[in-house]
Amino acid sequence: MKVLVTGAFGQLGSEVASCFRRQGHAVIAPAKQDLNLLRPDQIRQTVTDNKPDWVINCAAWTQVDKAETEAATAFRINLDGAECLAQAVARAGGRMLHVSTDYVFDGLQQRPYRETDATGPKSVYGHSKLAGEQAVLATLPDAIVLRTAWVYGVRGKNFVKTMLRLAATGQELRVVNDQTGTPTAATDIAQAITALTSCDTLGVFHFTAAGETTWYGFALAILEEARQIGFRIRTESVVPISTAEYPVAATRPPYSVLDTTKIQSCLDRPIPAWRDSLRTMLKELYTCADCW
Repeated sequence: MKVLVTGAFGQLGSEVASCFRRQGHAVIAPAKQDLNLLRPDQIRQTVTDNKPDWVINCAAWTQVDKAETEAATAFRINLDGAECLAQAVARAGGRMLHVSTDYVFDGLQQRPYRETDATGPKSVYGHSKLAGEQAVLATLPDAIVLRTAWVYGVRGKNFVKTMLRLAATGQELRVVNDQTGTPTAATDIAQAITALTSCDTLGVFHFTAAGETTWYGFALAILEEARQIGFRIRTESVVPISTAEYPVAATRPPYSVLDTTKIQSCLDRPIPAWRDSLRTMLKELYTCADCW
């Protein structure tokens, strides 16, 4: 099978490309300068030239706060770019899996969000991603949309690396404790994506690790696991704070746990607990000299 991965050098895309390669598939992984979702000509040319069986769209504008002041660019990438990619895939006769986010929900629910629950984004980023989902599915009825949340990995910038860097300095950490979700390793998402492309299915799916926590709980777990592995952790104080005490431009969903029942039938293994996956990622990061 021939697979084209957009955003192939990013946090998630790099893991997706590696996962497909390990399974013996031919992977096309263009660099950003060769396939930019702001460049419709590049999108059409790349898909036309390669005629992939699957396109996995991991490219996106993910700067949540910056999107509030640069909405036009966020929509050009997350909506227009995704739609153009879907159109190119439709013409080439392939299939597409589009990665989306928990930010399409308002976060006001008290139980995990199902794929059929009403959306209601509260940020420009969330609105742009929801519009991208809708455009992809309207263009390609057999497409798959995979929503995930709180993504981290050994590549790219993320909350885990930020906590480790700050903890190495010894400064006090103040972390939000009234937003609940599920930290999810990029490697686990990549495995779920490869499983979905082998499953006779279409439509919207949710995937995260198992369980839930707050950003504060996540931070405590990061430091506890990192100490055991051997990371230099000098910080002794991690203080829980409210969202109001950490003002940002974009509204975050206070509760964004996703229900993963639907995807279970396509997976060949149980979904790992979020803390187990965190431990695995930290062990890999500890020995990775070029991951920072």
